[in-house]
Amino acid sequence: MRNRILKRFSYLFTGETTSLIMFVFVSYMVNYAYPDLHLYSLFSFWSSFLLLEFLLLQGSIYWFVKWKRLKKENTAAAPIRLIKQLRAIKKWNIAIIIIIPAAFIADYYMWQPSTPQGLTIAAFIYIFAILEYVNYFHIQLSYDNRSDINSLKQSKRFKQSCLSKDFKRLKNLKAKSRNLG
Repeated sequence: MRNRILKRFSYLFTGETTSLIMFVFVSYMVNYAYPDLHLYSLFSFWSSFLLLEFLLLQGSIYWFVKWKRLKKENTAAAPIRLIKQLRAIKKWNIAIIIIIPAAFIADYYMWQPSTPQGLTIAAFIYIFAILEYVNYFHIQLSYDNRSDINSLKQSKRFKQSCLSKDFKRLKNLKAKSRNLG
């Protein structure tokens, strides 16, 4: 069981880290191959892209720390300090998500009358970033193994994300310490 969870955590942190790195190369290649998209000239592209990269970095760190902790300390629980940091970062994520539409509006007006097609790509990146945020901080949207898919079929409901469970664990620990003190 422990080895299966170690393998799963390794898969998750390496997948997030690989995505983090590959998206940089892919964006460069797309911008190079299709300069008419004006991707690198769009504030909406950069804000959406950096949000996505920031979220992937958070996921990479979260899964790496869980993997490392299970490997060395034989517990899969994320350290309280990490949970507190991610809870604080969650507020920044929300603020950035709320602000980014202003970048789309600015780009739209700045590029009138010929809005570049890169704006559509930036919108897809923005939507993907929002889905990543939901997947990490609220509801598990990614079901990539048989066990997860079977669980989804049986319950007919999305699972709570692991990080969301950790936030609840932190909240319960705080409540217990208040009751004791």
